[in-house]
Amino acid sequence: MESLLIVVVLFVILGFGLALVRTRSNATRRELHGRDAPVLDGTDAGLHQPADEASSRWRDDGTPESEAVLADEPAPPTAKEEEPKTAKVQEPEILATHPASISSSLSRSRGPFASLFSRLRSDAGVDPEEWTRLEETLILSDMGPTLAGEIVTELKRQLGKSPSAEALRGALVALLESKFCEGPRQLQFSPNAKPSVVLVVGVNGTGKTTTIGKVASLLMREGRSVMIAAGDTFRAAATEQVGVWASLTGVEVVSGQPGADPASVIFDTIEHARAVGSDVVLCDTAGRLQTKTNLMEELKKIRRVAAKSSGEVTEVLLVIDATTGQNGLRQAEVFHGAAEVTGIVLTKLDGSAKGGVALAIESEFGLPIKLVGLGEGLNDLAPFDPKAFVAALVGEETDV
Repeated sequence: MESLLIVVVLFVILGFGLALVRTRSNATRRELHGRDAPVLDGTDAGLHQPADEASSRWRDDGTPESEAVLADEPAPPTAKEEEPKTAKVQEPEILATHPASISSSLSRSRGPFASLFSRLRSDAGVDPEEWTRLEETLILSDMGPTLAGEIVTELKRQLGKSPSAEALRGALVALLESKFCEGPRQLQFSPNAKPSVVLVVGVNGTGKTTTIGKVASLLMREGRSVMIAAGDTFRAAATEQVGVWASLTGVEVVSGQPGADPASVIFDTIEHARAVGSDVVLCDTAGRLQTKTNLMEELKKIRRVAAKSSGEVTEVLLVIDATTGQNGLRQAEVFHGAAEVTGIVLTKLDGSAKGGVALAIESEFGLPIKLVGLGEGLNDLAPFDPKAFVAALVGEETDV
């Protein structure tokens, strides 16, 4: 009887042991298949199938079918097989946006003007208090106190002290338009020398590299062959960032070693572009504060070296963040002195309530705004149209 009891106890212990081993084995398999599988490079089923097929592989319990069939998936692809995916980094996010308009981008700036004209509409004329409010509105739009005062003084001279709201709006629009530079705003290219060289300068964070990607896309759509010089050799991942934009447009990027002389990288790129027959070289430069004398001297060197190359420097574009307001005036002054700026690219206009800085820059320095950034997409870079800009800033006649 005791022997039988011992046998029964042994069978029970053996059964518990087998169950414990099976449980731990299943847990390990789920851990390997469920947690570690997604980080394996290229083994996720969704990466090797069309999007519609991958998205349909879900089980009834709500979990991805790939977890159940992972063991049957093919071995991870070699590095050679993965190369085509490199160019698709961030492509869905960058290309998904739709081009914005200047009118929609300046909707926040238009609010104060619309409110002002709405108050004036029911009045017999403009009293001294409303003239003060108009000047304040112009200042708040980032035109600056000097320019705002000049505009109000000129309007009083033209209209008298008590014009109607309609007359005031019409005269304001005409006066603002007259403050912008005359002449062509298109990017300039050499009719004879190849390549045309475009230097892109500005302080950190203004969107220089993003602007280069957008300009490259714009020129490629016009049928020009483009090359990019990765002259920002100091900022971490700057070359990689410009490479992402270049991959989206099929543009070649020439770069140097980290910490290399930027002027040397740009010179070598121009010579290479000439050898292969590229039309345009877009030159990225390190962002620098306009208050740093040594960095501005380096920018002067880049300008001199580029001018000595086999190409021709046809544009020096200063990228200014519209949200920086009056600080953009100081940037324009210093960069123009160092690099002989030929035009302005005004970025982040879609996030600014102060578009009036565009008029302040042109009025004070005579530097034309050539392009405006209206979003993050490749196509969100528009030629600058002063009339459309003023109409968007002040509002349509129906707002009066």
